[in-house]
Amino acid sequence: MTYRIVKMIFRNDEIENFLLLFETVKHKIKNTEGCQHLELWQDKTAKNTLFTFSIWLNEECLENYRKSSLFEETWAQTKIKFEGKPEAWSVEQLVSSAHNNFM
Repeated sequence: MTYRIVKMIFRNDEIENFLLLFETVKHKIKNTEGCQHLELWQDKTAKNTLFTFSIWLNEECLENYRKSSLFEETWAQTKIKFEGKPEAWSVEQLVSSAHNNFM
């Protein structure tokens, strides 16, 4: 599994616009081949800082999504709303102590 975290800092006047955009594309992203899970998080204190957390079957599925027209179109509409530079990490799980059936 590949876990992907993307940190995005938005201009305050664009947060709601991004949330509306995410609402329209989240099901398309989730239905992309290899996408196992998708979440959107918001920092508790810096409300203009949002994160996507996704789980992919493997790195190849993630890369195929990143090369897709869905990603290109969504990213083009997203990046114009930024206040800060986005950051992204692809990570793998080493230990889990979850009590629920999260994954």
